[in-house]
Amino acid sequence: MPPSKEISQNETANLISKKAMVVVAHADDAEYGCSGTIAKLCSQKWDVTYVLCTNGSKGSSDKNMTSEEIAAIRRKEQIEAGHVLGLKDVAFLDYEDSVLEPSLSLRKDIARQIRKYRPDVLITTYPARNLNSHYGLGHPDHIAAGEAAMAAVFPTARDHLTFPELLKEGYEPHKVSEVWIIGAPDSDLWVDVSDHMETSIKALLKHSSQMSRADEKTKEMMYSGRRERAEGKGMLYAETFKRLVIEKIS
Repeated sequence: MPPSKEISQNETANLISKKAMVVVAHADDAEYGCSGTIAKLCSQKWDVTYVLCTNGSKGSSDKNMTSEEIAAIRRKEQIEAGHVLGLKDVAFLDYEDSVLEPSLSLRKDIARQIRKYRPDVLITTYPARNLNSHYGLGHPDHIAAGEAAMAAVFPTARDHLTFPELLKEGYEPHKVSEVWIIGAPDSDLWVDVSDHMETSIKALLKHSSQMSRADEKTKEMMYSGRRERAEGKGMLYAETFKRLVIEKIS
């Protein structure tokens, strides 16, 4: 395994456009998984776009709440969280919650967003079950979103002959430089988010419909998780990823 590292400003300066895209299944997935990193990138004047694969319509234990009502609430919460972080945009693909599959349709829809926003870095969820952690019992939508996103990056968004209708719609092919995977068991990228924890948690707390803990417990959960990942790295708080450099294989 290569040595662990934190991505440096010198490395990010070598990317073409300083644009990033986060592809996840649900509203709040990115806030739980990588919002410190996103807050940091936005503070460095990156253009960051979220792509939400599902409508979040199953995310309520309230039996009086309809799917349409919770979907509308979660959409609003995600937009508000995006404002806190400084996102450029949030795209909603509106697939049904809890039954997401890494289908060709989903792959094409994600590829369309990649071609539209043209990110250097795409961040998504680990596309498999890690049976040695709580991810082993993770949401199948997270796995599906990660697999579809990675397939959209390579080779779908790159190749003009794949889904040629996208080209007819005006979406030129685009080659993503890097993919960063949330929740990978063999992370090799540590991002120092020590100066961005307050923004990260403020964004997460916008998802009030999904909060089963009191605010203080949510804050401590976020701080303790990032503190644990930073141990031995010379950082107070860190978020971790598996980093794939696409240009080396394409």
